Amino acid sequence: MAGKTIADLKRGDTASFSKTVSEADIYLFAGVTGDLNPAHIDEQYAKGTFFKTRIAHGSLLAGFISAVMGTILPGPGTVYVRQELNFLAPAHIGDTVTAVVEITELDQVKNRVHLRTFCRNQDEVLLVDGLATVSPPKPPKEK
Repeated sequence: MAGKTIADLKRGDTASFSKTVSEADIYLFAGVTGDLNPAHIDEQYAKGTFFKTRIAHGSLLAGFISAVMGTILPGPGTVYVRQELNFLAPAHIGDTVTAVVEITELDQVKNRVHLRTFCRNQDEVLLVDGLATVSPPKPPKEK
């Protein structure tokens, strides 16, 4: 199964993925990455922070963006080249986060796709905003 090639894409194409963040997601992400920051995993500690409760890892939300690019747009076979992110607001346990990618530019010569990437919660609060560059899959070679 292959994703869309650059010839299949156009400026303005969008795709999204939504997930409700669970406590298990945060613990699993902490375990896989080794990011055991108590702001994510220790409620007592988190109560004393600016956020007053535990928050999801920002990189977990970045992973939702990656999921869109790697599975939907452009899709399987896409290679991440660059990502720039601004973390604007936290995601909490129970929040439904929607990651969105939108094609802003196509570079046919270099086989590169430039995208705006962002995540919003169920209240439409912008949590993460950024830009990405990916290399979509190349068309299959003719035999």
